[in-house]
Amino acid sequence: MILYLARRLLAVTGVLVAVAAVTFTIFYVLPSDPAAAACGKACSVERLAAIRAHMGLDQPLWRQFADFVTGIFTGRTMGSGRYALHCAFPCLGYSYENSEAVWDLLMDRLPVSASLALGASVLWLALGLGAGVTAALRKDTLTDRALMTGAVAAASLPVYFTSMMLIYGLIRTAGLLPYPQYVPLTGDPVHWASNLLLPWLALAVLYAAMYARQSRSSMIETMAEPYIRTARAKGLPRRTVVVKHGLRAGMTPVLTLFGMDLGGLLAGAVITESIFGLPGIGRLFYGALSTGDQPVILGVTLLAAAFIVVANLAVDLLYAVVDPRVRY
Repeated sequence: MILYLARRLLAVTGVLVAVAAVTFTIFYVLPSDPAAAACGKACSVERLAAIRAHMGLDQPLWRQFADFVTGIFTGRTMGSGRYALHCAFPCLGYSYENSEAVWDLLMDRLPVSASLALGASVLWLALGLGAGVTAALRKDTLTDRALMTGAVAAASLPVYFTSMMLIYGLIRTAGLLPYPQYVPLTGDPVHWASNLLLPWLALAVLYAAMYARQSRSSMIETMAEPYIRTARAKGLPRRTVVVKHGLRAGMTPVLTLFGMDLGGLLAGAVITESIFGLPGIGRLFYGALSTGDQPVILGVTLLAAAFIVVANLAVDLLYAVVDPRVRY
């Protein structure tokens, strides 16, 4: 297990370095100039050259990338003299649009995106797995057809449409919930949950539909395995056969899907955060795209990649817990 974990960590490191190299090259080789974006419209040639030197853009590309990677682990200082900017560890660059280090911007927004992703994931797992397993155990019945028809209908609805319908129905018409305004969990857990319930539902409807279909097909395939028939032949209770033998083995594909989805959402849900006005990473990313703030775009991309590969690593380690067959 230790060797396996070491190999996986080495692979994770390699993936992150590769993502950093590709993303860095794309953003800093494209015609758009980060120095020009930082300088503004009324920018003289001399001022632009000074900003390029301050940002290190006058150096060869390999040197810029080496400074960027080194800054992630040790921090870095951009510029010199009284105009020098120190970017502390871990340095993902400096946003001249926001006059703040990229890492600080991401950490300010991360609690919002994490609250949105984790709360929505609990809902979509409960709804999706419940519907999928129920449909699988009642295959080809009216219940199965009704659940899968509802899942297909829900999966076909764009998240912005679901969000707007929830806002209109539960806020403007019924007045059951307040319009979402992020409240820290440590400040008031009740208001934290009530203000995030609508965004949770908007994401959960879409993801639960996909998880219902995936878990149904996985459970149907698993329940047809020979060891399931053996467990039934031994006279084990139906609950034991379904939960202990069927559900644990059938959830392996769902666990893989969950790792990808949760890792991606932790880096921000652009549409959902924008519609509900939540100051998360997704909304920060959208603003950076609008203004051409390349350091922020690069930082969010790397953070998303890190979340996804770490989530996949955690999923690989959980396989042995969920499905004992992978231990052998």
